[in-house]
Amino acid sequence: MEIKSIILRHVKMELLNPFTTSVGTEVDKDFILVEVKSKSGLSGWAESVSIVEPIYNEETVKTNWHIMSDHLIPILFAADIRHPDDVSEAFRPIRGNFNAKAALEGAVWDLYAREKGIPLAKALGGVKDKIEVGVSVGIQESEAMMLKQIEEYVIEGYKRIKVKIKPGWDVHILKAIRAQFPDIQLMADANCAYTLNDIEHLQKLEEFNLTMIEQPLDHDDIIDHAKLQPQIKTPICLDESIHTFEDARKAIELGSCKIINLKIGRVGGLTESKRIHDLCEKHNIPMWCGGMLEAGIGRAHNIAITTLSNFTLPGDTAPSSHYWKQDIIDPEVTMENGYIIVPEKPGIGFEPNRTRIEDVTLFSRTFLNQ
Repeated sequence: MEIKSIILRHVKMELLNPFTTSVGTEVDKDFILVEVKSKSGLSGWAESVSIVEPIYNEETVKTNWHIMSDHLIPILFAADIRHPDDVSEAFRPIRGNFNAKAALEGAVWDLYAREKGIPLAKALGGVKDKIEVGVSVGIQESEAMMLKQIEEYVIEGYKRIKVKIKPGWDVHILKAIRAQFPDIQLMADANCAYTLNDIEHLQKLEEFNLTMIEQPLDHDDIIDHAKLQPQIKTPICLDESIHTFEDARKAIELGSCKIINLKIGRVGGLTESKRIHDLCEKHNIPMWCGGMLEAGIGRAHNIAITTLSNFTLPGDTAPSSHYWKQDIIDPEVTMENGYIIVPEKPGIGFEPNRTRIEDVTLFSRTFLNQ
């Protein structure tokens, strides 16, 4: 693969509805769109999932721009990239900065698949032609609004409902949901809102037959989760704690979780995602693909990774119309009866809409491989 140039675009898109979790509310999404051009004339695309504030992890849009511009892109230009797996190896000397690494690596994966004339899902070793779709429901202004929102999603056919919880918005809301929807696949996402002092409180959630509780304790913890899991019947799913294959290995060995949520950006890219997938499959740890309010290009990468065999639980891969008035891809991601059909076209399977991208780009920079 001969990379000719890389374009970074700072993009800002307004969400259809505000999205609230225990750590804050988002009304729009700033992110970096990456385009990697080859000398063959093709382009590969990806998104950085970082947001403007370091509240999910330590990375932000600005730090991603700096790390990619000043460190990762020069490394990528200097490296001998024969396969996308070579990108993560080239980036190894740079510690952390997983979101930034994943964005560049993802664009190279898309370019590689386009040059080979195969879908990205196939390039990754995917085995599915459609994926189950779940949806995430943010903290609402009232119980009635929450129930109305869930009712709409159940009617639309989503295979799993995930609700954000926090102290003061947990037991009563889950009780109300279960009273109205006794049979739906339901999970709760705590976004690190609890401590070991809340064990008795978390035990109260067991009556609601949750598929899992996601990241109840600190964002960087696997030790306390290993203490918590034996004391609650609800399976713990780790999210923020898992950045690498080694994090996943240690969490599994310690018994910190029974399920792992994989986010491509959080773990540094598709190559590391595949390694974590294979580890979890070996140890019978079910997986699902989490979402970071991606636009269409990032969503397409999520669809591709979800086609791997051990992604056995519905992910947060809702269609474009769930988040945006108009997405940045053609066609937009759509869902039918709770499933997304995996595209068969080369690469991510969707074409970036350059006119729409231009409309939402705040500024851009082109890097030439001299």
